[in-house]
Amino acid sequence: MPQVAVVTFDGFNELDSFIASALINRCRKDGLEAFITTPTPQVTSMNGVVVTGQRPMEFTAEADVVLIGSGVKAREISADDAMLARLRLEPARQLIGSQCSGALVLSALGTLGDMPACTDSKTRPFLEARGVKVLDVPFHAEGSIATAGGCLASQYLAAWTITETLGEEAARAVIDYVAPYGENEETVERAMRAIERPDAILLT
Repeated sequence: MPQVAVVTFDGFNELDSFIASALINRCRKDGLEAFITTPTPQVTSMNGVVVTGQRPMEFTAEADVVLIGSGVKAREISADDAMLARLRLEPARQLIGSQCSGALVLSALGTLGDMPACTDSKTRPFLEARGVKVLDVPFHAEGSIATAGGCLASQYLAAWTITETLGEEAARAVIDYVAPYGENEETVERAMRAIERPDAILLT
């Protein structure tokens, strides 16, 4: 059963962690499961919501997929060597994604390499200052690495995760289920267009 670590730091953005986690967990019956993964037993969101982590940060070393969420402390976290050391990522074995300012963490870890990335407008100048080319699109993936920009692009990160692990039809089914009523087809097609790429791989 592929397991997904949705890395959620103190000061996190609720939309990033909760949307991705909720969508992926609609595939639990098919063998894909996501866990809110935190550096401390509890973390507090940017709006004061206190959440108890489901897995500790060390879970990232064994997870099949690691998604790095964003938050108001992303710049601070990306400069924290002790925190970064707890994120043991293996692009050759894992699918790895970031949401908005989570791209700063992937950049600090060296995971992005020369790959361009997606992020939010506030994070963009800080990511560019690190030498990362920022794209004017909500989602971009190369090989086993993906980045998403804009809070609601978390649905694309989730759709990518589901597609890469269970296949496109599973992703379509999940997006169709959560789409605004009456906008199902256009919502599904928009999501699948966003994550479409020629070098797609299926995690087995």
